[in-house]
Amino acid sequence: MASALPNHFDRPVHLAVIGGTGLGKIDGYVPVAALTPTTPWGAPSSPIMILEHAGVPIAFLARHGLHHQLAPHEVPARANIAALRSIGVRTIIAFSAVGSLREEIKPMDFVIPDQIIDRTKGIRPFTFFEGGVVGHVGFADPFDASLAAVVQKCGAAMRGDGVVLHATGTVICMEGPAFSTRAESNMYRSWGGSIINMSALPEAKLAREAELAYQMICMATDYDCWHTTDDVDVAMVMKYMDANSKNAKNLVGAVLDELCKLENTDMVLAKHWEGSAQGAVKFMTKPEGRDPQAMKNIEYLFPGFWEN
Repeated sequence: MASALPNHFDRPVHLAVIGGTGLGKIDGYVPVAALTPTTPWGAPSSPIMILEHAGVPIAFLARHGLHHQLAPHEVPARANIAALRSIGVRTIIAFSAVGSLREEIKPMDFVIPDQIIDRTKGIRPFTFFEGGVVGHVGFADPFDASLAAVVQKCGAAMRGDGVVLHATGTVICMEGPAFSTRAESNMYRSWGGSIINMSALPEAKLAREAELAYQMICMATDYDCWHTTDDVDVAMVMKYMDANSKNAKNLVGAVLDELCKLENTDMVLAKHWEGSAQGAVKFMTKPEGRDPQAMKNIEYLFPGFWEN
C-alpha cells in the first residue's frame, strides 16, 4: 500500500515509467517510497511510486490514476511531467494501448512510434510556457531515437517469446474519450497514421518542454473501426490487453533492465536535450514583459533558471 511507504526519497530518480491502460503497475520491483509532490500545475495523477531494481531507483506513475478514474482529457499532464522532473527524472518510458490503423499491425503487436499527428481539440492544457513567459520548443521528432533503439533491441531479443515489434509508426492522438467514427478512422489511414490513441499528447510535448528524453511503447489491442463492420469497444480492448499483459510487462521490464545499466550516462540524463527549452524561453519574452508567477513556474522546472 502506498500509504504505508515513506513519503520522501533522498536520491535523484533518473528513470520513470508512465503506465497507461494495460500497464497499471510493474511487478517484481521493490517499492521503497510513495511521493506526492505538489507542482504549480497541481498534483500528479497518482502518487509517484519509487521502486528499486538492482540498486537503481525507478519512478512509476499511473497516468489515469490509481483506479483508472481519469479520462484522457482529465489527465493532469503538466503536473505529471513537472512532478517527475522535480524528483530528478530525465528519461521517461511511457506505455499506451492503441488501435491499429494498418493491416500489418495486428492486435497484440507492439509499436515504437516515431511521429505524432495531433487531433486533440485544445481542451487539455498543453504547455508550460504561457501566462507571461513564451517559449517555442522544437518538436519535429517527438520521440527519443536513443531510447527507441533500446526498445528495438529488447523487442528483437524477445521474438522467441512471441513479441512482435514494429520499429516505427505514426501515432494519431485523438481527443476521446469516445472512439473514432469510421470516416475519421479511414481519414487517419489516408494521412499515413499507423496507430491511434488518446494519451500521447500533450504528454510528449510537455516532456520535450521539460527537456526530458521520452519514448512511448504502444500495444495494439484492436483495429479501430476501419477494418470490419465491428465497432471497437472496451470489451475488445480488454480482451487483448489481458491476453498480452505478460509480454507487455516483460518488454517494459527488459527495457528498464537495459536503462538501469545506463543510469548515469548522458543518454539517460538526457544531456542531448539539455538547454533546448531554456534557450527558447530566454530569447522570446523580454524581461519587462515577464509575469512573476509564470517565472516562478519555470523556476520550478529549471531551478536557478533566471539567475544566469
